Amino acid sequence: MFKNLLLSAILMLVSIPSLVSAQENNLHGMSSEYDWPKDPKVLSKLNEWQNLKFGMIIHWGLYAQAGIVESWELTSEDWINRKDSMSYCEYKEWYWGLSKEFNPVNFAPDQWAQAAKAAGMKYVVFTTKHHDGFNMFDTKETDFKITNGPFANHPKANVAKYVFEAFRNQDMMIGAYYSKPDWHSQYFWWDKYGSWDRNVNYNLGEHPDRWNKYKAFTYNQINELTSDYGNIDILWLDGGWVREGRKVRNGEQSIDIPKIAARARENQPGLLVVDRTVHGPYENYQTPERSIPDRQINNPWESCIPLANNWGYVPNDKLKSSTKIIHSLVEIVAKGGSLLLGIGPKPDGTLRDGDLKRMGEIGIWLDSNGKAIYNTRITPEYNDGNVFFTKGQAGETFAIAIITEGEDTPATISWKGNLPKKGSSVKLLSSGKKVKWTEKNGEVTVTIPKSFISKNAKYPALAFEYNAKN
Repeated sequence: MFKNLLLSAILMLVSIPSLVSAQENNLHGMSSEYDWPKDPKVLSKLNEWQNLKFGMIIHWGLYAQAGIVESWELTSEDWINRKDSMSYCEYKEWYWGLSKEFNPVNFAPDQWAQAAKAAGMKYVVFTTKHHDGFNMFDTKETDFKITNGPFANHPKANVAKYVFEAFRNQDMMIGAYYSKPDWHSQYFWWDKYGSWDRNVNYNLGEHPDRWNKYKAFTYNQINELTSDYGNIDILWLDGGWVREGRKVRNGEQSIDIPKIAARARENQPGLLVVDRTVHGPYENYQTPERSIPDRQINNPWESCIPLANNWGYVPNDKLKSSTKIIHSLVEIVAKGGSLLLGIGPKPDGTLRDGDLKRMGEIGIWLDSNGKAIYNTRITPEYNDGNVFFTKGQAGETFAIAIITEGEDTPATISWKGNLPKKGSSVKLLSSGKKVKWTEKNGEVTVTIPKSFISKNAKYPALAFEYNAKN
């Protein structure tokens, strides 16, 4: 026991310096093309999802127990900076052994869902299995799962079931994250060979039966998730290097997504399938990671950005401010996207105080300004400097002025483009009051009431509602 604790402490300490490097070198980009779905049920679900704008992605698994970057140090790719405290084989044995220690006795899915609701989030994506292959649901395909360890006798041991249930109770759309690669499976990483990179580690041409077993394994797991866990709205597939047509080790690293998606949609009609970075009919929306596109995009997309530096829980990780997240949300929505904010629960199953504090602050802003975010669509001119624009479904225009962090609320806000109609009113959303405005030389200036400034000296953004000229 002492040896395991010592190894855990050593690995935690030596891994922290490499976390930033690991995250920066493994970002999922954005497909250069987009194909709109043809299934009317999928299109309807996609339109519903586009109204939501703000969601939570939860990374939680063995990596939380160790407090390290999720899964990636199991590979030996050039950008991995695993330290020399143990050999690679020792590291793998230690990592897999975390399944015998991971016992989140304070698992609180209702706390997670209530915090997300308070933050103004409208949907969730939960990691049912990351690349390390540890399953956070009671799969029948392997014993490497949360229900086969010290947490097995807990009444909520089938974690995914209770996460989905808690968020459904808060009227949220439900997404299941699932990693296409599985580095614990002997059909993906065969122990007969070394595990050098993220891909399958044996010759596919020489062992087609083994790969076919992996395809069946993946098909069966996704069938379980979409048939046994209630209503699922989004199947969020990670690991874009496992895809149709991609040649690796003398074969095609394909798991037959068309077959998987067809079965999943039999179970869940209208299901959104998000096969990340794989352009085509199964990438129902695009997912740039840790970034915001530099332009407005007309098709559905979502920026996935962690609240901390890491997706999962890492002790003493630096959290972004609520103001930074609000500014990102405003820019993303004005450019046509949604924000999926990453939260990493602690190994005991609760959220960090810092997560809860920031989510509460975001929610306060959205409580009074959400009309400019939810159910909106883009305008041809999406911004002028620090002022961003959205359009409501009734045709109203919203101008959202982001305020530099730490600065006082300004006495006036000005912008060009999307000018108010002559004689119309401009309303400050957070107060519900009309404000004075003037137009000169193609620029509108609104005056912020002094009473509002005195009450809101540090405000992340101001939103205005009005009818624009065009």
